Amino acid sequence: MSRLRADVTCTATQDGMVLLDHRTGRYWQLNTTGATVLQAFLDGSTPQQITDALVRARPVSREHAEADVNALIDHCTRAGLVSAP
Repeated sequence: MSRLRADVTCTATQDGMVLLDHRTGRYWQLNTTGATVLQAFLDGSTPQQITDALVRARPVSREHAEADVNALIDHCTRAGLVSAP
């Protein structure tokens, strides 16, 4: 299961969540959908499971949901916000 790096803090907001990378001082703001995706990923859900849940819960095509989920996970991984176990 992936997790936030030890030097990244996460705070829930009314509109999603904010992440702070203490190494760089950079903030990341996620809307409610982005926050849901990231939290599900950190809780151990696969990108496919997250996509399935989004398609059931929101008026979005499978292709669009899958692309967005994969892009967010890839972006967070490349930015060094999450790390593998």
